[in-house]
Amino acid sequence: MSKILGHSFHIPVMGTGYTVDTPAKVAHLGISSVISIVDDILLEKMRELYCTKLSLPFSPITEKNKDFRAERITSYLNLMDKIVKEKFENLKASVQEKKEDLEEYLDMLPDFSELKKEFKEKFEGNSYVKEAKEWLSKNLPIGSIDVNIMTKLDKDNYYEGEQLPVEYNDAHAALRGFAMSNLESSMVLSAGMNPRLYGYLEQFEDFYPDETGHLRKKIVLKVSDYRSALIQGKFLAKKGIWVSEFRIESGLNCGGHAFATEGTLMGPILEEFKEHREELKNTLNEMLSQALQAKERTCPKLDLDIRITAQGGVGTAEEQEFLMDYYHLDSIGWGTPFLLVPEVCDVDEKTLHLLEIAEEKDLRLSYASPLGVRYNNLIANTRDKDVLKNFANNKPGSACTKKFMLSNTEFTEKPICTASIQYQKLKLADLKAKNLPEKEYNKEVSLLLEKTCLCKGLSASSFLVNHIDTKADGDGVSICPGPNLAYFSRKAKLKEMIDHIYNRTNLIVRTDRPHMFMKEMSLYVDYLKEQIDELQNPVAKQLRSLEKFKNNLLNGVDYYKDLSNSISGKFKNMKNQVSEDLEHLEFEIRELLISAEKQ
Repeated sequence: MSKILGHSFHIPVMGTGYTVDTPAKVAHLGISSVISIVDDILLEKMRELYCTKLSLPFSPITEKNKDFRAERITSYLNLMDKIVKEKFENLKASVQEKKEDLEEYLDMLPDFSELKKEFKEKFEGNSYVKEAKEWLSKNLPIGSIDVNIMTKLDKDNYYEGEQLPVEYNDAHAALRGFAMSNLESSMVLSAGMNPRLYGYLEQFEDFYPDETGHLRKKIVLKVSDYRSALIQGKFLAKKGIWVSEFRIESGLNCGGHAFATEGTLMGPILEEFKEHREELKNTLNEMLSQALQAKERTCPKLDLDIRITAQGGVGTAEEQEFLMDYYHLDSIGWGTPFLLVPEVCDVDEKTLHLLEIAEEKDLRLSYASPLGVRYNNLIANTRDKDVLKNFANNKPGSACTKKFMLSNTEFTEKPICTASIQYQKLKLADLKAKNLPEKEYNKEVSLLLEKTCLCKGLSASSFLVNHIDTKADGDGVSICPGPNLAYFSRKAKLKEMIDHIYNRTNLIVRTDRPHMFMKEMSLYVDYLKEQIDELQNPVAKQLRSLEKFKNNLLNGVDYYKDLSNSISGKFKNMKNQVSEDLEHLEFEIRELLISAEKQ
């Protein structure tokens, strides 16, 4: 874990629209956040909005331009960079005018911040001096404007009827848009490895280190286990590309798309990273050096460092502190709770109210994503309220206009979206032709109708908040908080949420919130129960897979028992909380029967 100069948390990407302009709101305060660069249509609308607000010239980038997607992304990111830097310079200059901007910045920092401590030692009682401004200019950290690409959203594109080369594919164009921008920040790659996309990184100078090890643009890999980190890290290092950070996310206790592990839990995963961190760093540095030499490129004089961060289900100051202290992490991601902070995320009033009143029963692991990946979803989403009525009127699915999630070729040569009108009509006709038993048919139809248009639903709230015309896409919202939302019951100010993170206040009124480790384990137990219940005429391979899942959960139980026994001092409350739930969950797991006879 590196020395904490500023904040010890970051705000992960949320949907395509919820953090679309978060950097413009918080980066000047030293808070890092992540923008999704999937939806270039939304980014172009937001660029126009901000240019109008700030009286800046705006020239639209239309689809008549063959490389419009990359150019839109570059232009939007450059605008964010400009806005944040100007706000940051104004903040530093405020020290001479004794304005509240700097006080707000410093007040939000944790008490253990090295920067906060040093500033107080040097300037307390005499803060507003020339020396203070010079010191701030050299030492005050600015929040990073990071971007996210889901690597599998990489569909082919066409221009004037002809298929374009691979570099015009969605993810490739997004990568290029970031690479050509003015940003010095990180690109978070999520949803697994895309070798072709990873290879494309080699074409851009900003992803290579200089002699000092400085990288203008860094790579962050979102991973769910150590093995994945090692495989992907090696793949990129062999190409001369360094992974600056591995961002570990809970498989199920997260927002949005959920990538369940085989029952391996977050605690044991973090432990493995802790044990092998230096080995991972050394292995990748050696491969990087060899690759750079082979390319006749500059090699850094010193080994490059790796940041290890985590996110997914964190909800209390104690959890934040324990993760940082015990696992030696560099930062913790707080996503879902910030959906209740209007100063940070674009959430419309109607949806914000639904989030405030949401309980566990209102949040579930759904089949809503058109990508066929499980998806943590708010059941009351306004995007889905008319699904059954539309189905009854023979109008299933949504008009597919944005086309970011085209992935299915079950009925067509070119991929289409499973939430689209075209696919849903074809699928319904296919199901009817199969003459399935009524129960099975109804189940298949229910799963089909659960698919929702995330392209529109995940950007709609940003349109509503910013008063952008929703005529083309409708005003139905899809929002995808993690299960942790159930324990946050009101909207909060930015300062309040930060104070909650650093144990200066408490926003959780409920007293029955389980520890994040135990919540994740209960989610995995429910997931395993679901897999067992769905078994029909199981083959040996399926049974072995589920047995492995169960054994991994039991290994997790043993790990948390040992962890609980080793906890003392300031984390005593956590020890009691974990111990109380662990016995019950262990009993549930051991009682699960995985066999062909069960059916």
